[in-house]
Amino acid sequence: MPNRNSSLHSFAAMESNSKHTNHKTSEESSDNIPSNTLLPGLPNHLAELCLSSVHPSLLYKVSHSWRRLIYSPSFPPFFSLYALLSPSPSHQTVRNHMYDSNTNSIKFLSLDPISSTWQPLPSLPPDPPLHILHRHPSFLSRKLPIQTVTVSGHLVLIAATTHQFMPALSRPLVFNPIHNNWFYGPPFSIPRRWCATGSVAGSVYVASGVGSNYSGDVARSTERWDLKNSLDWKWEKKAGLKDGRFSRESVEAVGYKGKLCMVNVKGNAVKEGAIYDVESDQWEDMPEGMLAGWNGPVATMDEMVMYVVDEAKGALSKYDAKKDCWEKLIELVQLKGAEQMDAGRGRVCVVCAKGERVVVVDVVVRPVRLWVVEPPPDLQVVAVHILPRMSQTVSELS
Repeated sequence: MPNRNSSLHSFAAMESNSKHTNHKTSEESSDNIPSNTLLPGLPNHLAELCLSSVHPSLLYKVSHSWRRLIYSPSFPPFFSLYALLSPSPSHQTVRNHMYDSNTNSIKFLSLDPISSTWQPLPSLPPDPPLHILHRHPSFLSRKLPIQTVTVSGHLVLIAATTHQFMPALSRPLVFNPIHNNWFYGPPFSIPRRWCATGSVAGSVYVASGVGSNYSGDVARSTERWDLKNSLDWKWEKKAGLKDGRFSRESVEAVGYKGKLCMVNVKGNAVKEGAIYDVESDQWEDMPEGMLAGWNGPVATMDEMVMYVVDEAKGALSKYDAKKDCWEKLIELVQLKGAEQMDAGRGRVCVVCAKGERVVVVDVVVRPVRLWVVEPPPDLQVVAVHILPRMSQTVSELS
């Protein structure tokens, strides 16, 4: 049975298999040590080297100076869960607020596994103002897609829809957790929504989709942005799809062994699959076994291991490329209705129950373990990502 821990301490297992049940600060051992001294008798730069080998959850409990250290850019970053959240439609006050065409209804939060708290990301850039809609009053039963990817330790917001059913972004919006700041990427050649988005080897890919209006050229197009090439940031045109059938839904394309894999319909419906080979700049058909088991959200671990959750059965499976089949790891009712997922650090994080919970599965241990993370009150999870923790200033930690 899953361990439903309302204090969210279980998510600290992202970085350690040991259990930490008490995160209260203990100051007794540091009463006589200057606040800026990490270890008595050692310069701070040497003390940092010594302390970097200690799990941050242990350092967090000792003193404020050690707590500041684990959130500083100089300390090896532990990993956190990042979430895009929208107001719950059942919350009347929020419902009225989220239909305001001058308001962005989306929130960006991070779950710190050490302090077990949800923390807001820094405010979005004010210019241009961002207006993103997840639900429209005329279409309450259908969620409008908001597409994000992780690449090179960054969170990248690629595509979304405004209240006027227009593309919400003219260029990608990027969050760097180490520097704790947002910045814009290069302008899209054609702003779009309902597209396929993914990343491979440090590059972001956008394929198909719809701009202000449907266009066959846009629906077949593919573009790439190399985030690593900071001297020449631009979107580069790549080989196009054979048709525009992938603009039917927003698609999460996943990077897997140097290729971008995606299907054109979500869930258990009959679908088509396509694979883009980054090296040869060519599209090819998806293997039959991969396509047959693609019955829900898919994510890859380090772009080397692919996982899928069957949204109808709640079965988590791993893809075997040699046999072209999916190996079932676990099947649980908590995973039914899976909507989105991410994988990293030995964990698979799945958004379930219409965004009311995130099921975290440890796929490294046997038998497979899982626990549940709940969003803050009156919010629902749209998407999750696994990224390095946010750096924090001294004032934020005091």
